Amino acid sequence: MSAPNVFNTATITSTNAVLAVTGSATAIIAAPGTGKVAMVKSLYIANIHATNSGTITVDLFQSGAANILLNAVSVPIGCTIIPIGTDAPVYLTETDTLRLTANASNVFVGVASYDILS
Repeated sequence: MSAPNVFNTATITSTNAVLAVTGSATAIIAAPGTGKVAMVKSLYIANIHATNSGTITVDLFQSGAANILLNAVSVPIGCTIIPIGTDAPVYLTETDTLRLTANASNVFVGVASYDILS
C-alpha cells in the first residue's frame, strides 16, 4: 500500500517520543507502518551530562541507507539544539525511521513530537 495523501487524511494521531541516546544508531521514531506517514514536527536534543560535551548525529534511515540530517554536531554541556522544527518538518513514509547516535552514552536525551497521518 502507498503512503496516504497528507492533505487528505482520515486520522491524525499526535504523540511524543523520548530516547536516551547511545553510541549505536537507535530509532527515536519507528517506521509508521502500512498506509501511514509520520510528520516529525520537532526534535530536541539536550546534553544532560554534568561535565562532558559530546557530538550527535541524526539520520533518516530509508531503504537500508542512513541519510544524514545532522553529522557529529558538538553540543556543549547543558545546552539543547533543535535540528527539526515546525517550520521545516520531516516526513517518514511507511518504512522510514528517524535515528539518533551519540559519540558516548548517557550524554544526550532526544525528544520528538510527531503526528501519525493515515
